[in-house]
Amino acid sequence: MTGSPDFARRTDANRFCAYLAAAQMHVAAAQPVILRGRLTRVAGLVMEAVGLKLPMGSTCTVAQDFGQDVEAEVVGFAGDRLFLMPTSDVQGLLPGALVIPSEARIKPPRIDDPRHPWRRASDRSRHLPMGSGLLGRVVDANGLALDHQGPLLDTAPGPINGRPVNPIDRRPIADVLDTGVRAINALLTVGRGQRIGLFAGSGVGKSVLLGMMARYTSADVIVVGLIGERGREVKEFIENILGAEGLARSVVVAAPADTPPLLRMQGATYATAIAENFRSQGKHVLLLLDSLTRYAMAQREIALAVGEPPATKGYPPSVFAKLPALVERTGNGIGSQGSITAFYTVLVEGDDQQDPIADAARAVLDGHVVLTRSLAEQGHFPAIDVEQSISRVMQNIVEPRHHEDARQLRGLVSRYQKNRDLINLGAYIEGSDAGVDRAIRLHPQIEAFLQQGMSERADFSDSKQALRQLVASPAA
Repeated sequence: MTGSPDFARRTDANRFCAYLAAAQMHVAAAQPVILRGRLTRVAGLVMEAVGLKLPMGSTCTVAQDFGQDVEAEVVGFAGDRLFLMPTSDVQGLLPGALVIPSEARIKPPRIDDPRHPWRRASDRSRHLPMGSGLLGRVVDANGLALDHQGPLLDTAPGPINGRPVNPIDRRPIADVLDTGVRAINALLTVGRGQRIGLFAGSGVGKSVLLGMMARYTSADVIVVGLIGERGREVKEFIENILGAEGLARSVVVAAPADTPPLLRMQGATYATAIAENFRSQGKHVLLLLDSLTRYAMAQREIALAVGEPPATKGYPPSVFAKLPALVERTGNGIGSQGSITAFYTVLVEGDDQQDPIADAARAVLDGHVVLTRSLAEQGHFPAIDVEQSISRVMQNIVEPRHHEDARQLRGLVSRYQKNRDLINLGAYIEGSDAGVDRAIRLHPQIEAFLQQGMSERADFSDSKQALRQLVASPAA
């Protein structure tokens, strides 16, 4: 009956549902309110904006009346002022320019969506292309192709700010990685998942050594990050050092010295994220980052620009916090995941091994290979100083016989170097020290063993056998 209470309740419910559906349609059709800020100050590398409340790491667009808009990222704040760092040229900006959050241009996800930023703060991270479509390609810090080979295919956006693996869950380093370089294979054996630093001054052959490892290392994928280097060196490294064979299984991320410091840091982070993506697919990745020092210098520029006080040699404390955060993302994965073996070049200013960045890098890495200028000036390539270099996992991954042979050869090199001046002057009398006598007799063979041509490959088994023959030589 139309006058019954049940009929009245059903009618009210239908009216409410119709009203709710109409309201939802109006809400869906409505334009979202876009919060806007204003640019109040531009000083050096930093822009200041008011009228917005955004978290650290958020991206913004500074609109220009004439010219291209400027992309920027929030790097700090003070009260109601936001400190922005541009990722493009700021030429033509005017006081009072509109600052629009990039998130405002994207439809917000539903609150019940697990990707909602309230549920996962990591989703605020910038997303850039990832996947197998990057192999053989050269991209910049924003994931844009630089090699004129068309758009990137077979890729999907992924976050670049990954988190380190739980150290309890990480697999230990147990397998030897063949780098194809005899001195490293024999005396500084690298394990799969290890993090190694290449410490060198300018012009001693670190780029050539990186190219040799890129071509000869037994890895599924190679990710090369060229961070803060001269733009000319990017093409030379790809064509002359890496070569077509190395590039075919590599991804190159280039952020040269003329890019803003924010993009240089993002380039290193992006290269690490690409390596993490391949590791999650079960692949063994070789990450070559040139250089960790330029990454630290970029962070120094940003930190000083926003007012952070300098500490050791002008480096603010945040620099020394960023280094381990980047390095700890590499290494072995969990369970069936692959591994990331990382080589970071560290530019030693004035060949000073006590440089603050070099000292901090040694503390967070699993070993270091030191290239010296004196060896390079003698034409000794690769210019690896075996006395100053060390692999902290070698003892755990090689046979005892191999480790003992390496220890003996390092001892011979050390004895010769300590008496080098006496030997060159003819002041050393044969028979004074049996150990020095052995070092002198074996010196030509040791020099030949430690040197290697750029186009020559030395497998791990061949390197180990050559070391055994050298130490057991009758001249010894």
